[in-house]
Amino acid sequence: MVGSSGGPGDPSVYRHGLRFFGVLAADEQRDCQCTGQLHQYRLDAGADDDHLQLVGGPVTYIFGIFIAMLGVSAAIWGAWLEHAGPRKAGCIAALCWGGGMIVGGIGVMVHQLWLVYLGAGVLGGIGQGLGYITPVSTLIKWFPDRRGMATGFAIMGYGGGAMVGAPLAVLLMSYYSSDGGTGVAMTLITMGVIYTIVMASGAIGFRVPPNGWHPKGWQPSQDAKSNAMITKGHVHLNRAWKTKQFWLIWGVLFLNVTAGIAVISMASPMLQDVFGGALVGIEDTQAGLTAAQKAAVVAAAAGLVGLISLFNSVGRLFWASLSDKIGRKNTYYCFFVIGIVMYSLLPTWGQLGMAGMFVISICIILSMYGGGFATVPAYLADIFGTQMVGAIHGRLLTAWTAAGLIGPLIIAALREAQLKAGVEPALVYDRTLYIMAGLLFLGLICNALVRPVKESDRMSAEEVAHERSLQHDDSVSGSAETAARGKFGVGGVLAWLGVGVPFLIGLYIALAKAAALF
Repeated sequence: MVGSSGGPGDPSVYRHGLRFFGVLAADEQRDCQCTGQLHQYRLDAGADDDHLQLVGGPVTYIFGIFIAMLGVSAAIWGAWLEHAGPRKAGCIAALCWGGGMIVGGIGVMVHQLWLVYLGAGVLGGIGQGLGYITPVSTLIKWFPDRRGMATGFAIMGYGGGAMVGAPLAVLLMSYYSSDGGTGVAMTLITMGVIYTIVMASGAIGFRVPPNGWHPKGWQPSQDAKSNAMITKGHVHLNRAWKTKQFWLIWGVLFLNVTAGIAVISMASPMLQDVFGGALVGIEDTQAGLTAAQKAAVVAAAAGLVGLISLFNSVGRLFWASLSDKIGRKNTYYCFFVIGIVMYSLLPTWGQLGMAGMFVISICIILSMYGGGFATVPAYLADIFGTQMVGAIHGRLLTAWTAAGLIGPLIIAALREAQLKAGVEPALVYDRTLYIMAGLLFLGLICNALVRPVKESDRMSAEEVAHERSLQHDDSVSGSAETAARGKFGVGGVLAWLGVGVPFLIGLYIALAKAAALF
């Protein structure tokens, strides 16, 4: 591990639990629901076909607006977050995200598609962008000794959102459609109200550490080799985004996300097309399937989707925590090297009819896809320091926006070109996966080129003091000597239960779906 930490008896252990109380509870709940909502767009589209005709292009437009506003809002208001503080930013994120869903629900109710675009797209994207960077920035500052673990816990909630948000949406639509309607409008409005309350409640509990705070008894490692990639100072946002390190890490995230999106979009149909009846024990995969057998194949594919959500979530905590041990750069080396191998092997598993190895490879890939998101904030903190890491992270999220908008277009274009060229549908998947492996190789090169920033890029002591003087957050938790010291307490237990119980329910649902694969 870079640096050192106290043992089980160290008061810093209590601090880990206490600080996660306010910050993680809000973040976990918010990001869980946010990711689930991305899946809910597709649920709503199918359920509300007769009401708003949210099919095809319109739904794609909603997602496109959403993902665009996510990156734009995080990039524009990241610097404001560092000055205004996480409580104010968190509350505004709650109002935008929850309010956006309410506006979108009203749009569905009154048959106005532009209101859906405004609510679910524009306002929702702004809320998502602010809500994503706010807790990450705060947690990194509370956990200088375990930056990866801290961001892994926070962003794990985002990856697990599909396990919570989507089932909740289905449950609410079933309840509201009992009178013969579709229930989509009231589902959006209800979820908007719930999210606003939960997110705002968590945001109010945010606290930032006083300048100079660190876990009691912990000191950064003085080993030059282990700290080679960790800056000794801080880099201002205005300088950071102009450095080659920023754009190399931007490319690392963009390429990793683009390749991951390809697997997410292809995994379920590829499993069905390549293995077909073999998934339900039918050896002659060319034989026609009965309606019951087709339903069983679809259920198996849905089980894979459940596993994807699970590994996407858990992988965020696993890989980000591992990065504390082996370093961020080495963690990304793992992502790209293992990823290239896994992507290249997927076609082979299909040709050999090894469905089990296919599923295992998909799960490993998705764990690294999620791990890439969770590790990059700590990577940025190592390279640029923690003073403005939230703002820098916000700028970097434009790579996610670019991958979310451009990635699907690239994948669709590759598929269409191959089909027009007469390539068999099953082989189309193979070539696309090989191309994605090539993108990962480019990411490997970008990661290898990342070096520590020059000393001239770092802020001077006077510049750091001036930047800190611009902070107007009144939620600083005590002094550097007394903040976050003490026992875990009943409040910490209740907060962890509030976060853990919904996640465990979602975990149970995901595992129940995955059981169809076995």
